[in-house]
Amino acid sequence: MNGYLKDLRLLVGSRPLIVPGACVILRDARGAILLQRRTDDGLWGLPGGAMEPGETLEETARRELREETGLEAAQLRLLDVISGEEVYHRYPNGDEVYNVVAAFIGDAPEKGPRPDHDESSETRYFPADDLPTDLGLDRVVIRRFLALAGETPGGD
Repeated sequence: MNGYLKDLRLLVGSRPLIVPGACVILRDARGAILLQRRTDDGLWGLPGGAMEPGETLEETARRELREETGLEAAQLRLLDVISGEEVYHRYPNGDEVYNVVAAFIGDAPEKGPRPDHDESSETRYFPADDLPTDLGLDRVVIRRFLALAGETPGGD
């Protein structure tokens, strides 16, 4: 959890917060999507996280991608901004968030990802038709991305 959210949690406890953030959809040359296994809830998801004060959403996406996977994306394109009940999440510790997610798309660099072992325990590319069944709330973002690309997600 970033410093800003940690400070807010000290004030409001586990009550629901509206949290702006960003995630990145990276596809390799075969079209597989990069996912990470999150350490906070054990679910697979896209690299991403909460915005820090003063950041733009694109800066948030770039920072989270770098921190969680060690990768830099040359170019990011905004896919969509997603909010509402479908991106509500309750963490194992009871903290509740209503996310406002800016989803960006980028091309995977040739260098492979590496988990940071702080926020992600594993990173791997998955074919769109064989996604893990234990996807977190990013399944909403991935579904939207694949629908726009004319593809159907697997593993859901």
